[in-house]
Amino acid sequence: MHIEPGYVASAKIVVANIATVALLGSQSIRLLKKPQLIVRSLIAGVFFTLFMQVFHLQVGPSELHFLGAMPIYLALGFLPALFGFAIGLLAQGLIFAPADLVHLGVNTLSLAVPLVLVHATLGKRLDTARTRLDLRRILALDAAFYSGVTLMVGFWLAIGEVATPLSAWLAFASSYAAIVIVEPVFTLLVLHAIARRQHSAAVRFCFQPQAV
Repeated sequence: MHIEPGYVASAKIVVANIATVALLGSQSIRLLKKPQLIVRSLIAGVFFTLFMQVFHLQVGPSELHFLGAMPIYLALGFLPALFGFAIGLLAQGLIFAPADLVHLGVNTLSLAVPLVLVHATLGKRLDTARTRLDLRRILALDAAFYSGVTLMVGFWLAIGEVATPLSAWLAFASSYAAIVIVEPVFTLLVLHAIARRQHSAAVRFCFQPQAV
């Protein structure tokens, strides 16, 4: 989901950075009111960074990553996932891939916008109905999120400075099918592990046990 340096013009990068700051800034008050959410955001950032480093593969104009998006979202919550993505991308740029810092805002939006949309639709419905999470529901969340990520990458490529064939983007988009298949199983295992330890005060502080 990374956009490589050189694809997006500097002026558009500035706009992306402003949009990223505005999005995170609009949610920061809610975050700062609850120290628990700050801790969860740091945990999300650490796990997100580790997940990205565990598996990443160049595919066409971008990269295929194991993001662990739904385990992070469902185990830690919306705000920690949102800020965790930004923290993780910043950490990756500072530690592993300095060139990615150029597109920090661009790459953050590629994850944040789909997360916001998924949370506002499928995520809210699950919370309202207090539905037990199963493989089918997690698969639906994953499919929606990663469809959004690939569309965001397509958007950046479409307005980019480098002509990218549609076939190259399609190859990248289709590569995420493997993640959509694998990640729900991993998510369910993570949620089960947290649920089994939900009587621990430390677990309840750091995670939000789900009904699975």
